[in-house]
Amino acid sequence: MPVPPTGEQRAIVAHIGTETGKLDALRTATERTIALLKERRAALIAAAVTGRIGVQDAGRRIGEADDEHEARRLLRCVSR
Repeated sequence: MPVPPTGEQRAIVAHIGTETGKLDALRTATERTIALLKERRAALIAAAVTGRIGVQDAGRRIGEADDEHEARRLLRCVSR
């Protein structure tokens, strides 16, 4: 089986390391976004239950927070 020259192997390993670092950063950012969206959703529900905001307004805002689903989908793609 042919093997690339050592210099090319090192370049390949360096490239893979760089790309893996980018994916790790993306995963971390996505996990943080999911955590923040969960906090926001909980705060909106609490505000609606305690009467600080209207239920319809909270429902609309929670719908926006459901972008968490999209963030999770992205995280699953990155994790593969």
